[in-house]
Amino acid sequence: MAIVKLKKVTLCGLRDAKTQVLIDLQRIGVLHLIPMHTPLSSESTECYQAEQVIEALKYLNQCPNKRHQMHSSDQFDLDAITQEVLSVKSSIRSLSDQQDALKKRIEEIEPWGDFQLPGQEEVAGLKLWFYIVPKRLMSDIAENLIWQCVYQDNQFAYVVVVAETEPQNSAMPVARTHTGSISLLQLRHQLTEVTLALEDMQAERESLTRWIAVMILHLNEATDNSELALAERMTLYESGVFAIQGWLPEKDLDRLKAFADQRQLAILIEEPTSVDKPPTLLDNPAELAGGEEVVNFYQTPAYQGWDPSVAVFISFTLFFAMILSDAGYAAVFGLILLLKWKALGQTEKKKRLRFLAATTIGVALFWGILTGGYMGFSPPPESFLGRIKVFDINDFDQMMALSMGVGVIHISVANLILAYQHKQSSSAFGSVGWVLIVCGGFGWWFLSRYDNQLLIDTCYGVMGAGFAMLILFSSERPFDSWKNFGGRLLDGLKNTVRITQLFGDVLSYMRLFALGLASASLALTFNQLAVQVYHAMPGLGLLFSIIILLFGHGLNLVLCLMSGVVHGLRLNFIEFYNWSVSDEGYPFKAFAKKGGR
Repeated sequence: MAIVKLKKVTLCGLRDAKTQVLIDLQRIGVLHLIPMHTPLSSESTECYQAEQVIEALKYLNQCPNKRHQMHSSDQFDLDAITQEVLSVKSSIRSLSDQQDALKKRIEEIEPWGDFQLPGQEEVAGLKLWFYIVPKRLMSDIAENLIWQCVYQDNQFAYVVVVAETEPQNSAMPVARTHTGSISLLQLRHQLTEVTLALEDMQAERESLTRWIAVMILHLNEATDNSELALAERMTLYESGVFAIQGWLPEKDLDRLKAFADQRQLAILIEEPTSVDKPPTLLDNPAELAGGEEVVNFYQTPAYQGWDPSVAVFISFTLFFAMILSDAGYAAVFGLILLLKWKALGQTEKKKRLRFLAATTIGVALFWGILTGGYMGFSPPPESFLGRIKVFDINDFDQMMALSMGVGVIHISVANLILAYQHKQSSSAFGSVGWVLIVCGGFGWWFLSRYDNQLLIDTCYGVMGAGFAMLILFSSERPFDSWKNFGGRLLDGLKNTVRITQLFGDVLSYMRLFALGLASASLALTFNQLAVQVYHAMPGLGLLFSIIILLFGHGLNLVLCLMSGVVHGLRLNFIEFYNWSVSDEGYPFKAFAKKGGR
Protein backbone atom coordinates (compact mmCIF):
# COMPACT_ATOMS: atom_id res chain seq x y z
CA MET A 1 0.00 0.00 0.00
CA ALA A 2 2.90 2.28 -0.75
CA ILE A 3 5.25 3.49 -3.44
CA VAL A 4 8.48 1.47 -3.37
CA LYS A 5 11.61 3.44 -2.51
CA LEU A 6 14.17 3.42 -5.32
CA LYS A 7 17.91 3.98 -5.62
CA LYS A 8 19.72 5.34 -8.63
CA VAL A 9 22.41 2.80 -9.54
CA THR A 10 25.26 3.15 -12.02
CA LEU A 11 27.32 0.14 -13.12
CA CYS A 12 30.65 0.51 -14.93
CA GLY A 13 32.89 -2.11 -16.55
CA LEU A 14 35.12 -2.91 -19.49
CA ARG A 15 33.52 -2.50 -22.88
CA ASP A 16 34.25 -6.10 -23.94
CA ALA A 17 31.98 -7.39 -21.17
CA LYS A 18 29.13 -5.03 -22.03
CA THR A 19 26.92 -7.45 -23.98
CA GLN A 20 27.18 -10.26 -21.44
CA VAL A 21 26.48 -7.88 -18.55
CA LEU A 22 23.32 -6.63 -20.28
CA ILE A 23 22.18 -10.22 -20.91
CA ASP A 24 22.72 -11.09 -17.24
CA LEU A 25 20.95 -7.91 -16.08
CA GLN A 26 18.01 -8.81 -18.28
CA ARG A 27 17.95 -12.27 -16.70
CA ILE A 28 17.97 -10.78 -13.17
CA GLY A 29 15.25 -8.28 -14.10
CA VAL A 30 15.50 -5.70 -11.30
CA LEU A 31 16.58 -2.46 -13.05
CA HIS A 32 14.49 0.21 -14.75
CA LEU A 33 17.07 1.52 -17.23
CA ILE A 34 17.84 5.22 -17.56
CA PRO A 35 19.00 6.32 -21.03
CA MET A 36 22.59 7.57 -20.80
CA HIS A 37 22.66 7.79 -24.57
CA THR A 38 19.56 8.62 -26.62
CA PRO A 39 18.34 5.34 -28.15
CA LEU A 40 17.92 5.91 -31.88
CA SER A 41 15.60 3.03 -32.70
CA SER A 42 15.61 3.95 -36.40
CA GLU A 43 19.23 2.83 -36.60
CA SER A 44 18.44 -0.72 -35.49
CA THR A 45 15.77 -2.88 -37.13
CA GLU A 46 15.96 -5.28 -34.16
CA CYS A 47 14.00 -2.81 -32.06
CA TYR A 48 11.03 -3.27 -34.38
CA GLN A 49 11.05 -7.08 -34.46
CA ALA A 50 8.69 -7.65 -31.53
CA GLU A 51 6.22 -5.05 -32.78
CA GLN A 52 6.22 -6.65 -36.23
CA VAL A 53 5.68 -10.14 -34.78
CA ILE A 54 2.73 -8.87 -32.71
CA GLU A 55 1.24 -7.15 -35.76
CA ALA A 56 1.64 -10.34 -37.84
CA LEU A 57 0.10 -12.49 -35.10
CA LYS A 58 -2.92 -10.20 -34.77
CA TYR A 59 -3.45 -10.34 -38.52
CA LEU A 60 -3.25 -14.14 -38.65
CA ASN A 61 -5.54 -14.56 -35.64
CA GLN A 62 -8.18 -12.44 -37.40
CA CYS A 63 -8.26 -14.90 -40.30
CA PRO A 64 -11.68 -16.67 -40.22
CA ASN A 65 -10.26 -20.00 -41.42
CA LYS A 66 -7.11 -21.39 -39.81
CA ARG A 67 -4.94 -24.36 -40.79
CA HIS A 68 -3.71 -27.18 -38.58
CA GLN A 69 -0.98 -25.78 -36.33
CA MET A 70 2.71 -26.61 -36.76
CA HIS A 71 4.57 -27.39 -33.53
CA SER A 72 8.07 -28.14 -34.79
CA SER A 73 10.34 -25.09 -34.91
CA ASP A 74 13.54 -26.74 -36.15
CA GLN A 75 13.43 -25.00 -39.53
CA PHE A 76 11.29 -22.07 -38.43
CA ASP A 77 12.54 -18.57 -39.32
CA LEU A 78 10.55 -16.05 -37.28
CA ASP A 79 11.75 -13.01 -39.18
CA ALA A 80 11.07 -14.55 -42.60
CA ILE A 81 7.55 -15.69 -41.67
CA THR A 82 6.79 -12.32 -40.08
CA GLN A 83 7.89 -10.42 -43.19
CA GLU A 84 5.89 -12.79 -45.39
CA VAL A 85 2.75 -12.25 -43.31
CA LEU A 86 3.17 -8.47 -43.38
CA SER A 87 3.77 -8.59 -47.14
CA VAL A 88 0.56 -10.58 -47.62
CA LYS A 89 -1.28 -8.10 -45.40
CA SER A 90 -0.03 -5.18 -47.51
CA SER A 91 -0.96 -6.95 -50.76
CA ILE A 92 -4.45 -7.82 -49.53
CA ARG A 93 -5.03 -4.24 -48.43
CA SER A 94 -3.87 -2.90 -51.80
CA LEU A 95 -5.96 -5.41 -53.78
CA SER A 96 -9.01 -4.72 -51.60
CA ASP A 97 -8.67 -1.00 -52.29
CA GLN A 98 -8.39 -1.70 -56.04
CA GLN A 99 -11.43 -3.96 -55.89
CA ASP A 100 -13.51 -1.32 -54.11
CA ALA A 101 -12.39 1.36 -56.55
CA LEU A 102 -13.25 -0.81 -59.57
CA LYS A 103 -16.66 -1.73 -58.15
CA LYS A 104 -17.44 1.91 -57.56
CA ARG A 105 -16.24 2.83 -61.05
CA ILE A 106 -18.31 0.09 -62.67
CA GLU A 107 -21.37 1.24 -60.74
CA GLU A 108 -20.84 4.77 -62.07
CA ILE A 109 -20.27 3.64 -65.68
CA GLU A 110 -23.03 0.99 -65.98
CA PRO A 111 -25.88 3.46 -66.68
CA TRP A 112 -23.95 4.72 -69.76
CA GLY A 113 -23.65 1.20 -71.19
CA ASP A 114 -20.66 -0.66 -72.60
CA PHE A 115 -19.01 1.65 -75.12
CA GLN A 116 -15.61 2.65 -76.46
CA LEU A 117 -14.88 6.33 -76.98
CA PRO A 118 -14.33 7.02 -80.71
CA GLY A 119 -11.18 8.69 -81.98
CA GLN A 120 -11.38 12.34 -83.05
CA GLU A 121 -10.86 11.44 -86.71
CA GLU A 122 -13.94 9.21 -86.59
CA VAL A 123 -16.28 12.04 -85.56
CA ALA A 124 -14.67 14.92 -87.44
CA GLY A 125 -12.93 16.36 -84.38
CA LEU A 126 -16.03 16.34 -82.24
CA LYS A 127 -16.05 15.02 -78.66
CA LEU A 128 -18.56 13.37 -76.34
CA TRP A 129 -19.45 15.17 -73.09
CA PHE A 130 -21.35 13.30 -70.38
CA TYR A 131 -23.89 14.77 -67.93
CA ILE A 132 -26.17 13.34 -65.24
CA VAL A 133 -29.12 15.75 -65.27
CA PRO A 134 -32.05 15.73 -62.83
CA LYS A 135 -35.25 15.28 -64.81
CA ARG A 136 -36.68 18.49 -63.46
CA LEU A 137 -33.78 20.40 -65.07
CA MET A 138 -33.93 18.79 -68.52
CA SER A 139 -35.73 21.84 -69.89
CA ASP A 140 -32.74 24.01 -68.94
CA ILE A 141 -30.44 22.39 -71.54
CA ALA A 142 -29.53 24.95 -74.23
CA GLU A 143 -31.49 24.48 -77.49
CA ASN A 144 -28.41 24.87 -79.71
CA LEU A 145 -26.71 21.77 -78.27
CA ILE A 146 -26.72 18.36 -79.93
CA TRP A 147 -27.42 15.76 -77.28
CA GLN A 148 -28.93 12.34 -76.65
CA CYS A 149 -30.40 10.76 -73.50
CA VAL A 150 -28.93 7.23 -73.34
CA TYR A 151 -30.48 6.14 -70.02
CA GLN A 152 -32.83 7.44 -67.36
CA ASP A 153 -34.19 6.36 -63.99
CA ASN A 154 -36.76 7.85 -61.62
CA GLN A 155 -34.60 10.88 -60.81
CA PHE A 156 -31.89 11.40 -63.42
CA ALA A 157 -31.34 11.42 -67.16
CA TYR A 158 -27.95 10.39 -68.53
CA VAL A 159 -27.20 12.82 -71.35
CA VAL A 160 -24.38 12.74 -73.93
CA VAL A 161 -23.61 16.04 -75.67
CA VAL A 162 -21.75 16.04 -79.01
CA ALA A 163 -19.62 19.18 -79.38
CA GLU A 164 -16.13 20.27 -80.34
CA THR A 165 -15.53 21.97 -76.99
CA GLU A 166 -17.09 21.57 -73.57
CA PRO A 167 -20.39 23.45 -73.35
CA GLN A 168 -20.37 26.56 -71.22
CA ASN A 169 -21.83 26.44 -67.71
CA SER A 170 -24.87 28.41 -68.82
CA ALA A 171 -25.64 25.83 -71.53
CA MET A 172 -25.95 22.90 -69.13
CA PRO A 173 -27.75 22.94 -65.73
CA VAL A 174 -25.17 20.65 -64.08
CA ALA A 175 -21.43 20.07 -64.16
CA ARG A 176 -19.86 17.50 -66.48
CA THR A 177 -19.38 13.87 -65.37
CA HIS A 178 -16.00 12.21 -65.99
CA THR A 179 -16.47 8.70 -67.36
CA GLY A 180 -12.86 8.03 -68.31
CA SER A 181 -11.49 6.30 -71.36
CA ILE A 182 -11.66 2.72 -70.07
CA SER A 183 -14.70 0.80 -71.26
CA LEU A 184 -17.11 -1.06 -69.02
CA LEU A 185 -15.92 -4.38 -70.45
CA GLN A 186 -12.29 -3.57 -69.61
CA LEU A 187 -13.25 -2.53 -66.08
CA ARG A 188 -15.04 -5.82 -65.55
CA HIS A 189 -12.02 -7.74 -66.79
CA GLN A 190 -9.80 -5.81 -64.37
CA LEU A 191 -12.22 -6.52 -61.52
CA THR A 192 -12.09 -10.24 -62.28
CA GLU A 193 -8.28 -10.24 -62.29
CA VAL A 194 -8.09 -8.31 -59.02
CA THR A 195 -10.69 -10.59 -57.38
CA LEU A 196 -8.73 -13.71 -58.38
CA ALA A 197 -5.48 -12.20 -57.10
CA LEU A 198 -7.21 -11.26 -53.84
CA GLU A 199 -8.49 -14.83 -53.43
CA ASP A 200 -4.94 -16.12 -53.96
CA MET A 201 -3.62 -13.75 -51.29
CA GLN A 202 -6.38 -14.79 -48.89
CA ALA A 203 -5.43 -18.42 -49.47
CA GLU A 204 -1.79 -17.53 -48.77
CA ARG A 205 -2.84 -15.83 -45.53
CA GLU A 206 -4.86 -18.88 -44.55
CA SER A 207 -1.84 -21.08 -45.28
CA LEU A 208 0.38 -18.94 -43.04
CA THR A 209 -1.98 -19.38 -40.09
CA ARG A 210 -0.33 -22.77 -39.48
CA TRP A 211 2.59 -20.90 -37.87
CA ILE A 212 0.54 -19.07 -35.21
CA ALA A 213 1.44 -21.43 -32.35
CA VAL A 214 5.15 -21.41 -33.19
CA MET A 215 5.18 -17.61 -33.56
CA ILE A 216 3.63 -17.23 -30.10
CA LEU A 217 6.38 -19.44 -28.65
CA HIS A 218 9.02 -17.22 -30.24
CA LEU A 219 7.31 -13.92 -29.42
CA ASN A 220 8.88 -13.56 -25.96
CA GLU A 221 12.28 -14.28 -27.45
CA ALA A 222 11.72 -11.57 -30.07
CA THR A 223 10.64 -9.14 -27.35
CA ASP A 224 13.74 -9.94 -25.29
CA ASN A 225 15.99 -9.37 -28.30
CA SER A 226 14.31 -6.06 -29.08
CA GLU A 227 14.65 -4.81 -25.50
CA LEU A 228 18.27 -5.99 -25.36
CA ALA A 229 19.05 -4.10 -28.56
CA LEU A 230 17.37 -1.00 -27.13
CA ALA A 231 19.30 -1.35 -23.85
CA GLU A 232 22.58 -1.46 -25.74
CA ARG A 233 21.73 1.86 -27.34
CA MET A 234 20.92 3.34 -23.92
CA THR A 235 24.37 2.38 -22.59
CA LEU A 236 27.19 4.93 -22.47
CA TYR A 237 30.60 4.04 -24.00
CA GLU A 238 33.75 6.01 -23.26
CA SER A 239 37.44 5.05 -23.70
CA GLY A 240 36.94 1.28 -23.57
CA VAL A 241 34.54 1.51 -20.62
CA PHE A 242 30.74 1.22 -20.56
CA ALA A 243 28.25 2.57 -18.03
CA ILE A 244 24.71 1.42 -17.32
CA GLN A 245 22.32 3.42 -15.15
CA GLY A 246 18.94 2.54 -13.75
CA TRP A 247 16.44 2.71 -10.89
CA LEU A 248 16.55 -0.13 -8.40
CA PRO A 249 14.11 -1.07 -5.59
CA GLU A 250 15.83 -0.89 -2.21
CA LYS A 251 14.99 -4.53 -1.42
CA ASP A 252 17.09 -5.68 -4.41
CA LEU A 253 20.17 -3.64 -3.48
CA ASP A 254 22.11 -6.55 -1.92
CA ARG A 255 21.35 -8.74 -4.91
CA LEU A 256 22.74 -6.17 -7.36
CA LYS A 257 25.84 -5.62 -5.20
CA ALA A 258 26.53 -9.35 -5.32
CA PHE A 259 26.07 -9.28 -9.09
CA ALA A 260 28.51 -6.37 -9.44
CA ASP A 261 31.13 -8.15 -7.31
CA GLN A 262 30.77 -11.34 -9.31
CA ARG A 263 31.15 -9.50 -12.66
CA GLN A 264 33.90 -7.20 -11.32
CA LEU A 265 31.85 -4.08 -12.00
CA ALA A 266 32.12 -0.72 -10.29
CA ILE A 267 28.82 0.32 -8.70
CA LEU A 268 27.59 3.75 -7.62
CA ILE A 269 24.45 4.01 -5.48
CA GLU A 270 22.68 7.38 -5.10
CA GLU A 271 19.52 8.71 -3.53
CA PRO A 272 16.99 10.40 -5.86
CA THR A 273 17.44 14.16 -5.92
CA SER A 274 14.81 16.85 -6.38
CA VAL A 275 15.85 17.10 -10.03
CA ASP A 276 15.31 13.38 -10.69
CA LYS A 277 11.99 11.95 -11.79
CA PRO A 278 12.06 8.29 -10.77
CA PRO A 279 9.43 5.85 -12.05
CA THR A 280 6.65 4.68 -9.77
CA LEU A 281 6.56 1.10 -8.50
CA LEU A 282 3.45 0.31 -6.46
CA ASP A 283 3.48 -2.38 -3.79
CA ASN A 284 0.14 -3.74 -2.59
CA PRO A 285 -1.10 -7.00 -1.06
CA ALA A 286 -2.28 -9.51 -3.63
CA GLU A 287 -5.87 -9.12 -2.41
CA LEU A 288 -5.91 -5.37 -3.06
CA ALA A 289 -3.60 -5.22 -6.09
CA GLY A 290 -6.60 -4.95 -8.42
CA GLY A 291 -6.85 -1.30 -7.42
CA GLU A 292 -3.24 -0.91 -8.53
CA GLU A 293 -4.14 -2.11 -12.03
CA VAL A 294 -7.02 0.36 -12.20
CA VAL A 295 -4.82 3.23 -10.98
CA ASN A 296 -2.09 2.54 -13.51
CA PHE A 297 -4.68 2.33 -16.27
CA TYR A 298 -5.79 5.92 -15.62
CA GLN A 299 -2.88 7.83 -14.10
CA THR A 300 0.23 6.55 -12.40
CA PRO A 301 0.95 8.71 -9.34
CA ALA A 302 4.27 10.52 -9.14
CA TYR A 303 7.14 8.93 -7.20
CA GLN A 304 6.98 11.67 -4.55
CA GLY A 305 3.23 11.22 -4.15
CA TRP A 306 1.19 8.46 -2.54
CA ASP A 307 -0.38 5.20 -3.64
CA PRO A 308 -4.18 5.54 -4.04
CA SER A 309 -4.67 1.88 -5.02
CA VAL A 310 -6.40 0.74 -1.79
CA ALA A 311 -8.59 3.84 -1.63
CA VAL A 312 -9.67 3.34 -5.25
CA PHE A 313 -10.25 -0.39 -4.64
CA ILE A 314 -12.55 0.22 -1.67
CA SER A 315 -14.44 3.21 -3.05
CA PHE A 316 -14.94 1.67 -6.50
CA THR A 317 -16.54 -1.45 -5.04
CA LEU A 318 -18.87 0.70 -2.92
CA PHE A 319 -19.80 3.04 -5.79
CA PHE A 320 -20.50 0.16 -8.17
CA ALA A 321 -22.73 -1.48 -5.57
CA MET A 322 -24.72 1.72 -4.97
CA ILE A 323 -25.17 2.30 -8.71
CA LEU A 324 -26.31 -1.30 -9.26
CA SER A 325 -28.57 -1.48 -6.15
CA ASP A 326 -29.94 -4.87 -7.12
CA ALA A 327 -29.06 -8.22 -5.58
CA GLY A 328 -30.54 -10.11 -8.54
CA TYR A 329 -28.31 -8.37 -11.05
CA ALA A 330 -25.32 -8.85 -8.74
CA ALA A 331 -26.08 -12.59 -8.65
CA VAL A 332 -26.12 -12.70 -12.46
CA PHE A 333 -22.76 -10.94 -12.61
CA GLY A 334 -21.47 -13.39 -10.02
CA LEU A 335 -22.59 -16.35 -12.14
CA ILE A 336 -20.84 -14.91 -15.20
CA LEU A 337 -17.67 -14.41 -13.15
CA LEU A 338 -17.80 -18.01 -11.95
CA LEU A 339 -18.06 -19.24 -15.54
CA LYS A 340 -15.01 -17.13 -16.49
CA TRP A 341 -13.10 -17.77 -13.26
CA LYS A 342 -10.51 -20.15 -14.70
CA ALA A 343 -9.92 -18.06 -17.83
CA LEU A 344 -9.32 -14.98 -15.67
CA GLY A 345 -6.58 -16.73 -13.68
CA GLN A 346 -4.06 -17.24 -16.46
CA THR A 347 -1.87 -14.22 -15.66
CA GLU A 348 -1.06 -12.26 -12.54
CA LYS A 349 -2.80 -9.17 -13.88
CA LYS A 350 -5.97 -11.12 -14.64
CA LYS A 351 -5.91 -12.64 -11.16
CA ARG A 352 -5.77 -9.18 -9.62
CA LEU A 353 -8.68 -7.92 -11.71
CA ARG A 354 -10.58 -11.15 -10.97
CA PHE A 355 -10.34 -10.56 -7.24
CA LEU A 356 -11.42 -6.93 -7.73
CA ALA A 357 -14.44 -8.14 -9.72
CA ALA A 358 -15.30 -10.76 -7.10
CA THR A 359 -15.09 -8.23 -4.27
CA THR A 360 -17.15 -5.70 -6.22
CA ILE A 361 -19.87 -8.23 -6.98
CA GLY A 362 -19.88 -9.44 -3.35
CA VAL A 363 -20.36 -5.90 -2.04
CA ALA A 364 -23.02 -5.27 -4.71
CA LEU A 365 -24.87 -8.40 -3.62
CA PHE A 366 -24.77 -7.32 0.03
CA TRP A 367 -25.91 -3.78 -0.81
CA GLY A 368 -28.67 -5.13 -3.04
CA ILE A 369 -29.98 -7.20 -0.12
CA LEU A 370 -29.93 -4.10 2.11
CA THR A 371 -31.93 -2.13 -0.48
CA GLY A 372 -34.31 -5.02 -1.20
CA GLY A 373 -33.83 -5.00 -4.98
CA TYR A 374 -34.24 -8.29 -6.86
CA MET A 375 -34.50 -7.58 -10.60
CA GLY A 376 -37.25 -5.05 -10.02
CA PHE A 377 -39.12 -7.09 -7.41
CA SER A 378 -39.30 -6.11 -3.74
CA PRO A 379 -39.81 -8.82 -1.10
CA PRO A 380 -42.91 -8.56 1.17
CA PRO A 381 -42.20 -6.66 4.41
CA GLU A 382 -43.11 -9.68 6.53
CA SER A 383 -40.66 -12.00 4.71
CA PHE A 384 -37.09 -12.63 5.84
CA LEU A 385 -35.62 -10.59 2.95
CA GLY A 386 -38.13 -7.83 3.68
CA ARG A 387 -37.14 -7.68 7.35
CA ILE A 388 -33.42 -7.30 6.59
CA LYS A 389 -34.09 -4.50 4.13
CA VAL A 390 -32.51 -1.34 5.54
CA PHE A 391 -32.64 1.25 2.75
CA ASP A 392 -35.49 2.18 0.44
CA ILE A 393 -34.25 3.21 -3.00
CA ASN A 394 -37.46 5.18 -3.52
CA ASP A 395 -36.94 7.28 -0.37
CA PHE A 396 -35.45 10.32 -2.06
CA ASP A 397 -34.48 12.20 1.11
CA GLN A 398 -32.75 9.21 2.66
CA MET A 399 -30.83 8.22 -0.48
CA MET A 400 -29.81 11.79 -1.34
CA ALA A 401 -28.42 12.27 2.16
CA LEU A 402 -26.63 8.93 1.99
CA SER A 403 -25.09 9.63 -1.42
CA MET A 404 -23.92 13.10 -0.46
CA GLY A 405 -22.65 11.76 2.87
CA VAL A 406 -20.53 9.22 0.96
CA GLY A 407 -19.21 12.08 -1.17
CA VAL A 408 -18.33 14.16 1.90
CA ILE A 409 -16.44 11.22 3.42
CA HIS A 410 -14.64 10.51 0.14
CA ILE A 411 -13.49 14.10 -0.37
CA SER A 412 -12.60 14.45 3.32
CA VAL A 413 -10.39 11.36 3.13
CA ALA A 414 -8.70 12.81 0.05
CA ASN A 415 -7.90 16.04 1.86
CA LEU A 416 -6.71 14.27 5.00
CA ILE A 417 -4.36 12.13 2.90
CA LEU A 418 -3.07 15.27 1.19
CA ALA A 419 -2.56 16.90 4.60
CA TYR A 420 -0.56 13.87 5.74
CA GLN A 421 1.58 14.07 2.62
CA HIS A 422 2.38 17.72 3.43
CA LYS A 423 2.71 17.20 7.18
CA GLN A 424 6.06 18.99 7.18
CA SER A 425 4.44 22.13 5.77
CA SER A 426 1.86 24.50 7.22
CA SER A 427 -0.22 23.99 4.05
CA ALA A 428 -1.38 20.73 5.62
CA PHE A 429 -3.69 22.80 7.83
CA GLY A 430 -5.22 24.25 4.66
CA SER A 431 -6.27 20.75 3.59
CA VAL A 432 -7.72 20.15 7.05
CA GLY A 433 -9.65 23.39 6.60
CA TRP A 434 -11.36 21.94 3.53
CA VAL A 435 -12.35 18.90 5.60
CA LEU A 436 -13.93 21.12 8.24
CA ILE A 437 -15.76 23.16 5.60
CA VAL A 438 -17.23 20.18 3.74
CA CYS A 439 -18.18 18.32 6.94
CA GLY A 440 -19.63 21.42 8.58
CA GLY A 441 -21.59 22.32 5.46
CA PHE A 442 -23.02 18.84 5.13
CA GLY A 443 -23.88 18.77 8.83
CA TRP A 444 -25.66 22.12 8.57
CA TRP A 445 -27.67 20.91 5.52
CA PHE A 446 -28.57 17.59 7.12
CA LEU A 447 -29.45 18.98 10.58
CA SER A 448 -31.40 21.98 9.29
CA ARG A 449 -34.50 19.76 9.08
CA TYR A 450 -34.35 19.17 12.85
CA ASP A 451 -35.14 21.75 15.51
CA ASN A 452 -31.76 21.75 17.25
CA GLN A 453 -30.11 25.15 17.11
CA LEU A 454 -27.11 24.03 19.15
CA LEU A 455 -26.07 21.45 16.56
CA ILE A 456 -26.63 23.90 13.74
CA ASP A 457 -24.51 26.55 15.52
CA THR A 458 -21.81 23.92 16.01
CA CYS A 459 -21.77 23.30 12.27
CA TYR A 460 -21.41 27.04 11.69
CA GLY A 461 -18.46 27.06 14.05
CA VAL A 462 -16.82 24.11 12.27
CA MET A 463 -17.19 25.84 8.92
CA GLY A 464 -15.83 29.09 10.35
CA ALA A 465 -12.78 27.27 11.73
CA GLY A 466 -12.29 25.64 8.35
CA PHE A 467 -12.38 28.98 6.52
CA ALA A 468 -9.92 30.46 9.01
CA MET A 469 -7.48 27.57 8.51
CA LEU A 470 -7.93 27.79 4.77
CA ILE A 471 -7.15 31.50 4.63
CA LEU A 472 -4.19 31.31 7.02
CA PHE A 473 -2.51 28.11 5.87
CA SER A 474 -3.10 27.75 2.13
CA SER A 475 0.18 29.44 1.22
CA GLU A 476 3.79 28.30 1.34
CA ARG A 477 5.02 31.81 2.21
CA PRO A 478 6.90 32.00 5.53
CA PHE A 479 5.57 33.95 8.58
CA ASP A 480 8.75 36.03 8.78
CA SER A 481 7.33 39.46 7.83
CA TRP A 482 4.11 41.40 7.62
CA LYS A 483 4.52 41.47 3.82
CA ASN A 484 4.60 37.68 3.65
CA PHE A 485 1.74 37.47 6.12
CA GLY A 486 -0.36 39.70 3.88
CA GLY A 487 0.63 37.52 0.92
CA ARG A 488 -0.49 34.44 2.83
CA LEU A 489 -3.88 36.02 3.49
CA LEU A 490 -4.21 36.95 -0.18
CA ASP A 491 -3.29 33.41 -1.26
CA GLY A 492 -5.83 32.02 1.18
CA LEU A 493 -8.57 34.30 -0.10
CA LYS A 494 -7.77 33.23 -3.66
CA ASN A 495 -8.02 29.60 -2.61
CA THR A 496 -11.53 30.10 -1.22
CA VAL A 497 -12.72 30.38 -4.84
CA ARG A 498 -12.56 26.57 -4.89
CA ILE A 499 -15.59 26.48 -2.60
CA THR A 500 -17.80 26.34 -5.71
CA GLN A 501 -15.78 23.41 -6.99
CA LEU A 502 -16.13 21.67 -3.63
CA PHE A 503 -19.88 22.17 -3.74
CA GLY A 504 -20.08 20.79 -7.27
CA ASP A 505 -17.92 17.79 -6.42
CA VAL A 506 -20.13 16.84 -3.47
CA LEU A 507 -23.23 17.11 -5.64
CA SER A 508 -21.56 14.82 -8.20
CA TYR A 509 -22.00 11.93 -5.78
CA MET A 510 -25.76 12.21 -6.18
CA ARG A 511 -25.25 10.17 -9.35
CA LEU A 512 -24.89 7.17 -7.02
CA PHE A 513 -28.53 7.57 -6.02
CA ALA A 514 -29.78 8.72 -9.44
CA LEU A 515 -28.26 5.85 -11.39
CA GLY A 516 -29.36 3.30 -8.78
CA LEU A 517 -32.91 4.64 -8.95
CA ALA A 518 -32.81 4.62 -12.77
CA SER A 519 -31.76 0.95 -12.95
CA ALA A 520 -34.39 -0.04 -10.38
CA SER A 521 -37.08 1.90 -12.26
CA LEU A 522 -36.14 0.27 -15.57
CA ALA A 523 -36.29 -3.19 -14.03
CA LEU A 524 -39.70 -2.46 -12.52
CA THR A 525 -40.97 -1.05 -15.83
CA PHE A 526 -39.97 -4.14 -17.80
CA ASN A 527 -41.61 -6.38 -15.18
CA GLN A 528 -44.85 -4.42 -15.34
CA LEU A 529 -44.83 -4.41 -19.15
CA ALA A 530 -44.32 -8.19 -19.22
CA VAL A 531 -47.24 -8.71 -16.81
CA GLN A 532 -49.52 -6.45 -18.87
CA VAL A 533 -48.69 -8.31 -22.09
CA TYR A 534 -49.24 -11.66 -20.38
CA HIS A 535 -52.75 -10.69 -19.25
CA ALA A 536 -53.65 -8.91 -22.49
CA MET A 537 -52.74 -11.87 -24.75
CA PRO A 538 -53.70 -15.22 -23.17
CA GLY A 539 -51.53 -18.07 -24.41
CA LEU A 540 -49.17 -16.27 -26.80
CA GLY A 541 -48.68 -13.52 -24.22
CA LEU A 542 -46.49 -15.85 -22.16
CA LEU A 543 -43.93 -16.04 -24.99
CA PHE A 544 -43.92 -12.28 -25.49
CA SER A 545 -43.61 -11.73 -21.73
CA ILE A 546 -40.55 -13.96 -21.58
CA ILE A 547 -39.01 -12.11 -24.54
CA ILE A 548 -39.69 -8.74 -22.86
CA LEU A 549 -38.13 -9.91 -19.60
CA LEU A 550 -35.04 -11.36 -21.29
CA PHE A 551 -34.50 -8.35 -23.54
CA GLY A 552 -35.36 -5.75 -20.90
CA HIS A 553 -33.27 -7.15 -18.08
CA GLY A 554 -30.44 -7.98 -20.49
CA LEU A 555 -30.40 -4.36 -21.66
CA ASN A 556 -30.59 -3.10 -18.08
CA LEU A 557 -27.69 -5.36 -17.07
CA VAL A 558 -25.51 -3.86 -19.79
CA LEU A 559 -26.50 -0.31 -18.82
CA CYS A 560 -25.84 -1.05 -15.14
CA LEU A 561 -22.43 -2.48 -15.94
CA MET A 562 -21.48 0.53 -18.04
CA SER A 563 -22.81 3.01 -15.48
CA GLY A 564 -21.19 1.23 -12.54
CA VAL A 565 -17.76 1.04 -14.16
CA VAL A 566 -17.72 4.46 -15.84
CA HIS A 567 -19.18 6.51 -13.00
CA GLY A 568 -17.57 4.42 -10.28
CA LEU A 569 -14.18 5.21 -11.76
CA ARG A 570 -15.13 8.80 -12.59
CA LEU A 571 -15.81 9.69 -8.96
CA ASN A 572 -12.35 8.37 -8.10
CA PHE A 573 -10.36 9.83 -10.96
CA ILE A 574 -12.09 13.21 -11.17
CA GLU A 575 -13.45 14.19 -7.75
CA PHE A 576 -11.12 12.16 -5.50
CA TYR A 577 -7.95 12.72 -7.54
CA ASN A 578 -8.76 16.42 -7.81
CA TRP A 579 -8.32 16.79 -4.03
CA SER A 580 -5.56 14.27 -3.36
CA VAL A 581 -3.44 13.36 -6.42
CA SER A 582 -1.86 16.21 -8.32
CA ASP A 583 1.35 15.11 -10.06
CA GLU A 584 1.45 12.32 -12.64
CA GLY A 585 4.30 9.82 -12.87
CA TYR A 586 5.23 6.91 -15.09
CA PRO A 587 5.33 3.20 -14.22
CA PHE A 588 8.45 1.25 -13.25
CA LYS A 589 9.35 -1.11 -16.10
CA ALA A 590 11.99 -3.67 -15.24
CA PHE A 591 14.55 -4.64 -17.87
CA ALA A 592 13.72 -8.35 -17.64
CA LYS A 593 13.45 -11.44 -19.80
CA LYS A 594 10.02 -12.53 -20.91
CA GLY A 595 11.07 -15.65 -22.77
CA GLY A 596 11.73 -18.89 -21.00
CA ARG A 597 14.87 -19.74 -22.91
